[in-house]
Amino acid sequence: MIPATGPRAPARQTDGVRSKAPTLRHERTFKAQGARYLAGVDEVGRGALAGPVSVGIAVVDLHTQKPLAGVRDSKLLSPAERERLEPLVRRWSVASAVGHASAREIDAVGIIAALRLAGTRAWQDILAAGISPDVVLLDGSHNWLSPAGQPSLFDEPPVDFACLAPVHTKIKADMQCLSVAAASVIAKVERDEQMRGLHSEYPEFGWDVNKGYATAIHRDALRAAGATPYHRVSWNLLGVEL
Repeated sequence: MIPATGPRAPARQTDGVRSKAPTLRHERTFKAQGARYLAGVDEVGRGALAGPVSVGIAVVDLHTQKPLAGVRDSKLLSPAERERLEPLVRRWSVASAVGHASAREIDAVGIIAALRLAGTRAWQDILAAGISPDVVLLDGSHNWLSPAGQPSLFDEPPVDFACLAPVHTKIKADMQCLSVAAASVIAKVERDEQMRGLHSEYPEFGWDVNKGYATAIHRDALRAAGATPYHRVSWNLLGVEL
């Protein structure tokens, strides 16, 4: 259920602090099941008050893939580090894509269905690149990517392009698994670029800095000006905590 008020902006990683580097160790366990191409999947923007929710996919070849130095979960990287790594991740991946679902779509179908919609759009791009992953590794504990039992009536992609590969979830996969960390980097960079573009239309909200999350500047602008077409109005943005 969507909360009455939006969550706070995520805390930034302290300068100089780094997590243990993610590896392909967990991904390679799927070779025993006959898998070759594994799609690491992660989302960004789920808790924002404005802008899209975005899903990144980075496909690795379990037979030949080598590690890529410097990649971490996108939340642990500075903007400059993410910008530097994004083209490297794109070249390193067998295939990569980012899909988006707009604030309007989130309001229409809810956040979980919107995640599926964004993920399916990214999945369709992976298939269009000529790669059909054998297995999916998804950050978290809930599989929101596979087709829902009841199809949505709102702008769903054709079912032929839905993710029908087996989906495995892993808590903190973005911290431990290189394919998922790579997916988080490309999703974060692409979504941030979109939010900087939207900032030019509504500069008072500070989206070039807060990327649509519930910072003090963002909340103050909501009080003063109200919601824009890019806000998730079903989230009761002007609730008592704002």
